[in-house]
Amino acid sequence: MPTKTPSDNVQDYLIGPQAAIFDAIACINRSGLQIALVVDDAGRLMGTLTDGDIRRALLRNLPLTQPVVDVMTRHPRLAPAGSDDAKLFRMMQALQIRHLPLVDENGRVVGLRTLAGLLQTPRRPNRVVLMAGGLGVRLHPLTRTVPKPMLSVGGKPLLETILETFIDYGFWRFSISLNYLAETIVGHFGDGSRWGVEIEYLREPARMGTAGSLTLLGERPAEPFIVMNGDILTAVDFGQLLQFHLDNEAMATMALHEYSLQVPYGVVQVEDHRLVGITEKPIHHHFINAGIYVLDPQVLDRVPKETLFDMPDLFRQLILEGRTTVAFPIREYWLDIGQPQDLQKDEDEFPSVFA
Repeated sequence: MPTKTPSDNVQDYLIGPQAAIFDAIACINRSGLQIALVVDDAGRLMGTLTDGDIRRALLRNLPLTQPVVDVMTRHPRLAPAGSDDAKLFRMMQALQIRHLPLVDENGRVVGLRTLAGLLQTPRRPNRVVLMAGGLGVRLHPLTRTVPKPMLSVGGKPLLETILETFIDYGFWRFSISLNYLAETIVGHFGDGSRWGVEIEYLREPARMGTAGSLTLLGERPAEPFIVMNGDILTAVDFGQLLQFHLDNEAMATMALHEYSLQVPYGVVQVEDHRLVGITEKPIHHHFINAGIYVLDPQVLDRVPKETLFDMPDLFRQLILEGRTTVAFPIREYWLDIGQPQDLQKDEDEFPSVFA
């Protein structure tokens, strides 16, 4: 959540080269600055480690115990201590970077400037499309009279928490796709003025899938836009997700969540008739579709009208065309509300994640 105040304490974002990636994640989260500065024993800057660097390491399946020196960015841009903020701002804009370590004459870190810190929270032009038309069959009887995105967690509907999280990151233009029990959602959110945002509704005449309803948008977005299922609670930084998409010059970005599955038996390896190994209760790790996407407006040309068309169909088509599609691994809290036990789990964890 973006409510954390970034730290002014230099020690909060410094880390040694042999620290583990796991420690760097804790450092980044603790400082609220989305970067850790790797320094030697004398405090001299050796490299930087950003949230993006960590996500790329996760995609390479590197263990969280790997030393940060193996994944850090070496020879980062830096500035001398005492530099004028206006000059630093122009420098960051020119170099298209968001962090500038400040060092003394001996190369020791004495501070850090961030682009976000030199700007007010941006009011983003990017549209957010929330998919809220599902039937929620697996949550019957709870969803017989209430659409799944309107189920209460933490004293408010799931969809309201999702909306407010996006608002915290500067988003204000929303489209909500509706089908099942649509008026319940419209009656609660109205035109969005209660939250200081604009909301339009995409009314599906029939089930259109997680991508098909994009053809109902009132106007074609001019900027990359975010699409998210309305039954997910996550603490992901949506500003980082959008920036990741832009940095990678992607046509489509899919957020991923790591899912672990343990086989409850010893797994035996066999070659011909010979037993060559036994692995006791192995754990398999997979990346799954997290139901959150960033799309460039031109992808709308590939979505057929009046047809059931899901987001994986769209990504498969883009991949076949050779378009740039990228993966954004979510390391923050994420939960898909699919089963009654998921709803209870989210209710239990809500105060510590979203309070």
